[in-house]
Amino acid sequence: MRALLASTLMLFAALPARADFTSCVAGLRSHALGQGISASVFDHAMSGVQPDMKIIEAMGAQPEFKTPIWDYLATLVDDEKVAQGRALLRQHASTLARIEQAYGVDRHAVVAVWGVESDFGQVPGRWYLPQALSTAACFGTRRREFFRGELVSTLKIIQRGDLSQDKLKGSWAGAFGHTQFIPSTYLRLAVDFDGDGRRDLVDSIPDALASTANYLKKSGWIPGARWGYEVAIPSGYSGPSGRTGKQAVGFWSGKGITKIDGSALTSLPAAGLLLPAGRNGPAFLVTKNFDAAYAYNAAESYALAISVLSDRLRGGPGVQGDWPTDDRGLSRAERKQLQERLTARGYDVGKPDGAIGALTRAAIKDVEAKLGMPQTGRAGGKVFDALR
Repeated sequence: MRALLASTLMLFAALPARADFTSCVAGLRSHALGQGISASVFDHAMSGVQPDMKIIEAMGAQPEFKTPIWDYLATLVDDEKVAQGRALLRQHASTLARIEQAYGVDRHAVVAVWGVESDFGQVPGRWYLPQALSTAACFGTRRREFFRGELVSTLKIIQRGDLSQDKLKGSWAGAFGHTQFIPSTYLRLAVDFDGDGRRDLVDSIPDALASTANYLKKSGWIPGARWGYEVAIPSGYSGPSGRTGKQAVGFWSGKGITKIDGSALTSLPAAGLLLPAGRNGPAFLVTKNFDAAYAYNAAESYALAISVLSDRLRGGPGVQGDWPTDDRGLSRAERKQLQERLTARGYDVGKPDGAIGALTRAAIKDVEAKLGMPQTGRAGGKVFDALR
């Protein structure tokens, strides 16, 4: 009886939302037609579309802004991803060489974007773009005009015949394809690099990678320059910091800053001092090439993941300094092992895949409570070690 009552209440609660959505879609239709979208394209693309409130939940849970940076990097820049990226660098070497020649952007940075954005095309996103964007435009708590514009851009892609609408599946924010372009960025910067007459970021790896290089070039990438490197700052350092406060290398040398191994700073374009976890964590000098990666997603943690992964793809060691935590982040392989250990103890966490969702977080909290640990629900080194 209670289950029936609950389902009935949910049904009635959904009715106003659906009515509001119908009214909102009518407004979106008028706007789209005013932007040159044909009625038939709009109606076909939006046929059967209903709002998905999980999209609104996702808007407030972006990992770049919610996840501790040591967790964020541990997942995105792990040995598994590095091995995959190096294999793809070899597989697509000739295409990447042509891309470097055409755009002046380092191939390791392009492949790093590919790896971080979609795990090299393995996780392209699951939402149908017109559904995601119309939901965000109608029910989002912010940037509704932005999402309305992205919906129109999506319809322009369909109307122009670049991609059929069944190919347009991506993130809750409307990003799609191997390197996750939002529709308006696709219209501005996507390129046809395989010469088939279409800009296909879904099924054409050459188009996707070249479009990414074009994006980075337009965002200020300096050909032949590094994104930066890790540095050591003196104990008690109280000088300037921040990505945008760029100075010549000599300025930073004068502040007592060295490379992470203690050697003198080497040549870089003007660089800012990035302290992503404060003055007690790893430090980096970052150039305009770091800023170009930042432009892709407007988050310093994201740009650092791209930058560090690009270094590891070319054989570099990754971050050397210690993060200010006693509870380290876990790689994807370790997250899978954590889920397997939870499953072995009777918890339902779904298929162990390294993706930490609500079921895994609830199981971790229960384990933490039983072990007398603070209940965080976080997949970190402490609970991983405790479950050995």
